[in-house]
Amino acid sequence: MNGEKAELGCRADARRDRICVDGRPLRRADDAVYVMLHKPRGYVTTVSDEKGRRTVMDLLREIPQRIWPVGRLDMDSEGLLLLTNDGSLTERLLHPRHEIEKVYHVWTEGDVPTALPRLRSMTALEGESIRPPRVDVLQKTKRGAVLRVVIHEGKNRQIRRMCAAVSLRVARLKRVQEGGVALGTLPLGAWRYLTEQELALLSEEEKKDP
Repeated sequence: MNGEKAELGCRADARRDRICVDGRPLRRADDAVYVMLHKPRGYVTTVSDEKGRRTVMDLLREIPQRIWPVGRLDMDSEGLLLLTNDGSLTERLLHPRHEIEKVYHVWTEGDVPTALPRLRSMTALEGESIRPPRVDVLQKTKRGAVLRVVIHEGKNRQIRRMCAAVSLRVARLKRVQEGGVALGTLPLGAWRYLTEQELALLSEEEKKDP
């Protein structure tokens, strides 16, 4: 601690003292970063990409701290993406037992009236159990409809695979909310820090756990 070996009974203030474990400094509580990004299509949701593709981190070069994406949005999808350096929050949002709701707007093409009952009652996806999604029609279109889909799991390309299973093609997919945090009017490609109120909403999600 502060360059000296700590002894039993020593006290430290994590906001003022430099505390190291095995030579590595512990991150101070006030170094925690919570960011919302309006991810555009064409970006990979990873910190780096071995194929040299653009990643969401290319849109966040102004942030000095090391952060990472919480969950994923595939390259062809857009919308709300949370990033942080808080491992506890990451686990809380990603672990299935916390059942954090994720809300999407999905532009579909195909026979929506026939597909809807099957989509709403879906309990398995390619052999994996899922909770039946909540699905509402926001707008009818010439080729199908814009759907509001609420899921909990966030499996890889989950909504695209669910729609494909009921013969619907996804033309566009946008995440608009995660837990109590909504994308709102944040411009495409822009980012901002989460507010204290939004962080409190995510904490409320934790309190709902059994």
